[in-house]
Amino acid sequence: MEKKESFPPWKCVSEGGCGELVEKKSRFIATLRPVETEGEAAAFIEEMKKKYWDATHNCSAFVIGRRGELTRCSDDGEPSGTAGRPMLEVLLKEGICNTAVVVTRYFGGTLLGTGGLVRAYGAAVKEGLLNCTVVTMRYGTRLQVTVDYPDVGRLQHLMAREGITQESAEYGVNVRFVLAFDAERQEQICKSITEATDARAELEILSHGYYADKG
Repeated sequence: MEKKESFPPWKCVSEGGCGELVEKKSRFIATLRPVETEGEAAAFIEEMKKKYWDATHNCSAFVIGRRGELTRCSDDGEPSGTAGRPMLEVLLKEGICNTAVVVTRYFGGTLLGTGGLVRAYGAAVKEGLLNCTVVTMRYGTRLQVTVDYPDVGRLQHLMAREGITQESAEYGVNVRFVLAFDAERQEQICKSITEATDARAELEILSHGYYADKG
């Protein structure tokens, strides 16, 4: 297994959302969505432009790659550096990757000035993030655990105590869980599950890779 240092944790929007604010009668609507490629980001931006076709501006920004390898932003007619860049800076400061945002502006008749625009576009993205589901992606082990019903409570207690993420649970003749946790804890977690169930649990390592830490 490769060293954990090669796989630093990162954050992304797993479920998109919208946020809105009004500044001197100008309406700013921020829409965020998870994306994995530049093409997906471009399609999302175009979708928002069609949805808000009557808006004054549809400014955008996105970050692709778990280390933020690809970034783009657009002012869409606003003064240079007053919209797209402040939006992008919010994503970068929060460490959020694989995410795109469009902030739609309906002009309210009062000029905000460059400083006012920078603040408004950045604040709109922050407002949108409040209505999104943001998760931390960690490199770890996905483990399948099969137990009989009398051991379910013991396993669930252990999961809560150790901060183990439950990805799924299948209830049939017995109960089959798929769990995810930090890869460095693999040996310790497996040992704890075996001890908690008096070696009755069946354990199978499914994979190693990034998972959404729901804890």
